Amino acid sequence: MNKKIRIVSLCVVIVILIVILKITLNNELSSIEDFQAYIDRFGIAGPFFLTIFQAFQVVVPVLPGYLGCAAGAVAFGTEIGFICNYIGISAGSIISYFLARRYGLNIVNLMFSEKTYNKWRKKIEKSKSYERFLFIATLLPLFPDDFLCYFSGLIKMDRRKFIWIIILGKPWCILAYSILFGMIK
Repeated sequence: MNKKIRIVSLCVVIVILIVILKITLNNELSSIEDFQAYIDRFGIAGPFFLTIFQAFQVVVPVLPGYLGCAAGAVAFGTEIGFICNYIGISAGSIISYFLARRYGLNIVNLMFSEKTYNKWRKKIEKSKSYERFLFIATLLPLFPDDFLCYFSGLIKMDRRKFIWIIILGKPWCILAYSILFGMIK
């Protein structure tokens, strides 16, 4: 199969998954409590499902990341919620990076609007050190981490640097969310 056919096939599969996920989640999830109840349906496999969900929601950004972090901490407590969220979000971040390296701007345009791409590209171009910018962005809540993971793959940032930034930068914000939302339980 040639490269264009593979890209189109991947895009079609991703679009179908996004549509199915959006329909399912939009009909069932409108709050942290709804998401928690959704996860609780999986019983003992709930933490595993949360981890997979968190990875997926980074790769296919359909919900804000804090929603999963909140649900995980409320459903499973601060510690287990943190572990599931950290592993899932980190794995999804790394997968997004490699997808962008493999499929380039085509996949980024599928996941994000041109406006979002141009807005962040301009801000990033102004930064003196992209690696430093990325590390700080992973530390802060409400930053477009999902986009930055894809963007890092587009610019072909060194994979080892990227993975270390994710491993060292991601846990702090996730831990803060886990502690904060763990208090709700």
